[in-house]
Amino acid sequence: MPLPPVQPLFRAQLRSRPANGHTAFIPHIRKLVFEYCDKWPSSANARTYLLNQLQPLARSNPHVEVVVKQRNHKEPVVRGFYINGRDKVVPLNGLEVTGIAKKVDLLLDSSGAKIKPLKRRTVESTAEAARGIWSGLHAEPPRL
Repeated sequence: MPLPPVQPLFRAQLRSRPANGHTAFIPHIRKLVFEYCDKWPSSANARTYLLNQLQPLARSNPHVEVVVKQRNHKEPVVRGFYINGRDKVVPLNGLEVTGIAKKVDLLLDSSGAKIKPLKRRTVESTAEAARGIWSGLHAEPPRL
């Protein structure tokens, strides 16, 4: 009786996939895109942030690709692209330079997942109720 064919086991199949844990950390964000207008006054603080604080930001986060795009006649925004395929867009108009830095830190620390409401979560039970499910169709009619 012939033995069933055995599939070969390659060395590349023995590697484990990287995951966040106590020995390794994979950041969720992969790219930051700053978009601003060179002429509009609403982009003045964004231009100041880009001139003074962009290089230290890029040096302190080498895992993040930093892109600066000029968008004429548009409000300034920063976009964060994440590993899970989602992106977040934060408008920068009306923010001071420190506010822009806080918003960029918020994007850097975010996971990119959808925001889930913590209130009004439905209760889900794995076990059936002790008395079973009540139904008006199966109950006896009330006697008067």
